[in-house]
Parts: sequence; C-alpha cells; structure tokens
Amino acid sequence: MKRNRKGKKSEDWNLDQKDVQLVKETEYAVLVGVILQNQTEEQVQEYLDEAEFLAFTAGAKVIKRFTQRLEHPDTRTFIRKGKLQEIAEYVEAHEEITLVIFDDDLSGKQHRNIEEVLEVKILDRSTLILDIFAERAQTAQAKTQVELAQMQYLLPRLRGMWSHLKRQKGGIGMRGPGEKEIETDRRIVRYRIDLLKKELLKIDKQSRTRRKNRGQLIRISLVGYTNVGKSTILNLLAKSKVFAENKLFATLDTTVRKIAYEGVPFLMADTVGFIRKLPHHLIESFNSTLDEVRESDILVHVVDIAHPQFEEQLKTVDTTLENLGVVEKPTLLLFNKMDLYRKRNFDAMLDKATKAELEEGLLENMKNNHPDVEVLFISAKESENIDQLRKVITKMVKKQYVIQYPHIAKRW
Repeated sequence: MKRNRKGKKSEDWNLDQKDVQLVKETEYAVLVGVILQNQTEEQVQEYLDEAEFLAFTAGAKVIKRFTQRLEHPDTRTFIRKGKLQEIAEYVEAHEEITLVIFDDDLSGKQHRNIEEVLEVKILDRSTLILDIFAERAQTAQAKTQVELAQMQYLLPRLRGMWSHLKRQKGGIGMRGPGEKEIETDRRIVRYRIDLLKKELLKIDKQSRTRRKNRGQLIRISLVGYTNVGKSTILNLLAKSKVFAENKLFATLDTTVRKIAYEGVPFLMADTVGFIRKLPHHLIESFNSTLDEVRESDILVHVVDIAHPQFEEQLKTVDTTLENLGVVEKPTLLLFNKMDLYRKRNFDAMLDKATKAELEEGLLENMKNNHPDVEVLFISAKESENIDQLRKVITKMVKKQYVIQYPHIAKRW
C-alpha cells in the first residue's frame, strides 16, 4: 500500500486583506545517476548538479543523491536491485520525499518496475525537462510545441507506464468489442499528435510570413546553452525588458528586437537555450522556433565561461548548430560572466597586472582554439566590455550588408 506523502510548504506571501494568502509548495526529491565506463565520478556529479538545477527550476528541492557505477543500465530497473532497495529504504525513512528523479531516460518497463518498489512519483530527465517547458510556455506556438513533444514521448511508453489493461465491454458506442484500453489510449494519443502537427504547420506558416515581412535587415541570433545570459545581453544591447531569470529555460519563445548602431539597423533574436541530452522530440517540435537560427545572417554564441563544464556546454551547442546546418555562418563567440570567472578562479591576493596578464593569456588561448570566429570576453551583469561588443557586432553587420544588400550599404 502506498503511503500518503505531502510536500512541505516552502513559502508564504502575506498579501493585502483583499487578496487570498497564496501558498507555494515545494516537492522534496531524491536524485539518481549512474557512472558508466567512459565517465568519471566527478563528471557525473557535475551532471547531477545540472539535474538538481533542473529540479530547482521545476519547483523541487533535492535532499539526497544516489549514484552507482555500471557497465550498462539494467533493462528492468535501470539500476541494480540492491541500490534500488537502498533508495527505497531512504525514501521510506523520509516521509517528505514525494519524488525520485533519474538523470537519464527510462523505458516504460523500467518506470513501472521502479515505481512499484519506491512507491513515489518517478521522473526521468526528459519528463523533467518537458515539465519545465510546459510550465514556461507562454505563446500558442510554444504550448503546442511542448504538448506535441510530450505526446510523442508518451506514446511508446504507454504499455509500461499505464497499468489499466482490462478489456472494455462491447456494444453500441464502444470502439470495438474486446478492444484493450491501452489500444484506445494509443489511438487517442496518435489522434492528438496529428492535430498538434497540423496546428504547428499553420503557426509555422504565420511565423515564416512574419519573418519575410521584416524587410532587408541583417538578422542576428543569440544562441547558447541554457542560462548563459542571452536574455540579459539582449536587454543590454536593445535596452529592452526581455524576461531573464537565473533558472534553466527562462526563455522559450523567440524574442526579436530591432537595434541600430552607428546608423546601421539590424534585428537581434533571443532563442531557446540548449542543454545536454535534450529530448529529441523537443528538438523536433521546436524546429519552427529554430528556423530563426537557420535564417539568421550572424550567430552570437554565448558561453558561460564561469561554469566548470563550459567547454562541454560549448561542444553541445556546436553539435546542435551542426545538426541545424548553420556552422558556416559568421559567428561571434561571446564568453560571458567574466566577473564570476574571476571570483571562482583568481586568488584575491593577485594584483591587477597579474590578473590582466592571466586574462590576456586566456583570451589568446580561446582565439587559438577557435580561429575561424570572433572571440570576446564580457560580463553582462556588470556591463563590462559592452562597448567593445557593440563595435564588434557593428563591424560584422556592416560586412554582411556589403555582401547581401550592397545597395543599402552604399547609403552610409
């Protein structure tokens, strides 16, 4: 028998007497990861840091982590039975835990078997990311894209995740005598997927029309890993108020702003962030949003240089851009959060000259590693080196105008 578990209340807001007191509930969770043959424990702990940040973004607080070294995941329970029992005992001893999160995708069979042992809600990485996207989606396009991804993810997992497989009664009004309910569920999900795809086609057509109506303007797309500061940079450059937050996937909908430097106008778009092991259904569903990246003339690839795994994040984005077929576009590699990098990596006793020398060496190293792109260090939070960023962008935009719209460039 499953125990009745309730999440503890984490915050109260004392509002005016006219308002009702709102209570925000936090779910308490356990996080589970595996260390495979080609991975180190340190690397997996950093992956779990990201998974914990995902949980925080979704509204959960992780109070315990479990890891296990495996040659390959168990086909029945993902982790071995001994480790699963250890988690079950911990969950049993802490009644506030209502959720166990796996930092990998589970099959329907694995999900069902784990849930039977732990008797709490089970989420895998893709489900968690999809849940965050569903919560953050604001426009009709984003909501439709997320629902489509959820349905596509659910369809092959119905048998393992749903246990109501009793026979339906036959007769008038039924979908067929003796048809299993699981087959009815699949029929409903497939029908919903078809409807969502048709709806997305209509939205995509409208989006393409809007992009065509922007005229002969050079377009720039801000791309990068999630939570690297793209929205903050757009706010600085465009003097706008795009929503920015220190959580993953704060921006789902593409935001476009018109900017002009030195009398040279261009469009800059803030796009959805990428992440390691992003569900492929989500990438497919967000193809229309990613068209903004495909149709752009210049890419500004923003990197959080203060992150311990910034090089791996950079490679993740590069791989995604390669899959989109946009790696040949003129690119500015923009390393953000230099203020945080200094705080984490420089001894407080170092003098300014030594720090400047170290930064110069770091910049030179990055330029050598990425010889085909422009490279710049900034801190959007501290507005550091923003004037230089404007100059570099203006130079790149002017160059593209000469190539694509020479009749416009002649006016300057």
